[in-house]
Amino acid sequence: MIPMPIQAGLWGLLGGSALLLGAAIGYYINLPQRLIAAVMAIGSGVLISAVAFDLMDEAYRRGGFDSSALGFLAGAAAYTFANILVSRRGAKHRKRSGSNPGQSQQAASDGSGTAIAVGALLDGIPESVVIGVSLLAGSGVSMVAVVAVFLSNVPEGLSSAAGMKKAGRGPFYIFLVWGGIALASGIAAAFGNLALAGASPDIIAATMAVAAGAILAMLVDTMIPEATEETHEYSGLIAVAGFLLAFILSKLGG
Repeated sequence: MIPMPIQAGLWGLLGGSALLLGAAIGYYINLPQRLIAAVMAIGSGVLISAVAFDLMDEAYRRGGFDSSALGFLAGAAAYTFANILVSRRGAKHRKRSGSNPGQSQQAASDGSGTAIAVGALLDGIPESVVIGVSLLAGSGVSMVAVVAVFLSNVPEGLSSAAGMKKAGRGPFYIFLVWGGIALASGIAAAFGNLALAGASPDIIAATMAVAAGAILAMLVDTMIPEATEETHEYSGLIAVAGFLLAFILSKLGG
């Protein structure tokens, strides 16, 4: 039997591997922007479902209104302020699908590779911690959380790799950066599982709610505007399909 922290780390690594997949697509393939944005819209719907049913509902069940509400607001606030910092250093468009290549190119050419990597960690850590915490319930990993993290990471790796390529970065540098971030996602999932094993219900509830607040703030700030810009009047329907898919998976898994 594989120890639970290692299981969590492997699931987190799987979610983070989407960064490498996105980077490979961004470096080698030119996909239609509307197709990429459609994936983002699906991912947005999946993440909204995960926030509502896998995170906040579970946080409330474990810790009640106080822990879940305070954690939710704290997560959103922490993400917002940290996002402002990395955005001002060139990582503003890290989850953009590349609809404005000049923005990605400008960001990369300004030497913002570090800021983009920090931004990816900012997005990925709460998502990965959620994967690790989901195993603590004893019923297996939350597949909704894994799918949501995977779909949200693809456009991030894609847009950043495309921008770095235009700025003259080679494949070794690009895949080393995103491979490191993917590995960090696995470590974050394992750490979340290990650190919170045996923790009080209030602590677990607050942690889940912090992740939920950070993820929802990220969605509204990055993924939803891009998906709406590219898929126009179809973005709502596509996001609803993603939400429904995640809802069905959560109920089947329960």
